[in-house]
Amino acid sequence: MFNALTRRAAATAAGTLLSTTLATLAAFAAFAAPAANAGTLTIAHTTWVGYGTLYLARDLGYFKQEGLDVDLKTIDDASIYMAAQASGKIDGSASTVDEVMKFRSPNFCFKSVIALDESYGGDGVLVGDGVNSFADLKKQPIAMSEGSVSQFWLAYLLKQRGMSIKDVTIQNMSADDAASAFIAKRVPAAVTWEPHLTFVREHKQGKVLIDSSATPGVIVDVVTLNCDVIKNRPKDVQALVDGIYKAVAYTRANPEKAYAIMAKGVGGYLADPKAFADAAKGVRFYDQPMNVGLLGTAAKPGSVEKVITLGSSIWSDLGKQKIAVDYNMLVDPTFASAKVPQ
Repeated sequence: MFNALTRRAAATAAGTLLSTTLATLAAFAAFAAPAANAGTLTIAHTTWVGYGTLYLARDLGYFKQEGLDVDLKTIDDASIYMAAQASGKIDGSASTVDEVMKFRSPNFCFKSVIALDESYGGDGVLVGDGVNSFADLKKQPIAMSEGSVSQFWLAYLLKQRGMSIKDVTIQNMSADDAASAFIAKRVPAAVTWEPHLTFVREHKQGKVLIDSSATPGVIVDVVTLNCDVIKNRPKDVQALVDGIYKAVAYTRANPEKAYAIMAKGVGGYLADPKAFADAAKGVRFYDQPMNVGLLGTAAKPGSVEKVITLGSSIWSDLGKQKIAVDYNMLVDPTFASAKVPQ
């Protein structure tokens, strides 16, 4: 198993408190200087396959072609990089739609300008062979990262079936630890993601009750930028979006070469190109038509509005959302729908 928190913010176990503290101090040191001026965007993210196109666009020079430098920083804790973004130390971040909603406040304005990917089989619920439905999990412990996209997604799945998160017992741990606990038979179920789903399937250590291919468009990763960046530096924002679109096109035409470049950039447990390629099977990278469908327009919001409404309902019920949010507060679709230069 891997020692990575990935793109979702995971709870810190007591045994890892020291290492986490040191990592936090190092992260804040990296953000000591204010975000760069026009011509450079500093974007933080956690380790996730869907962020590979950011590195591909950077390393193939697509951002440079548009007159933009993009400084990418890996910080495996959303609360840290969102704090840096709120204080203006960085310009933006890559995270899931539901994840960033919780950080929006009257004093912290940011909006999504492009969708990078959606989990399409990359997340799943692991259960024992004797479990055949969510009803079988009622009152049972489920290992997962509380407050993360895993909890959001599980709450959504339960709601679809007339249940709620209160019908199960959450055992709070990182997604990697949740998978390990399940495989060791310490818990009867776990919400986690790849490569753990493939491991369970291949080694017959239980089964995947459901994966995110059954819920397309629900777990979506986006790039959010601070509102002052969007307002004052529209050319930089458009250059970012255009470069990502070119990277998606390159990936579809040259997947093997693209994954090798992405793996080197994203690093961590995805540093091996084969591991990256395997993980990429569980995501769909968003091109411009997919972005337009998701983000829509100011006059006609896309399908992301339903995700925002759903997330707002779930996080509010769980007491984790600071203020009521809506599409207009969280999305600027202007750049994603603009004509991409050839």
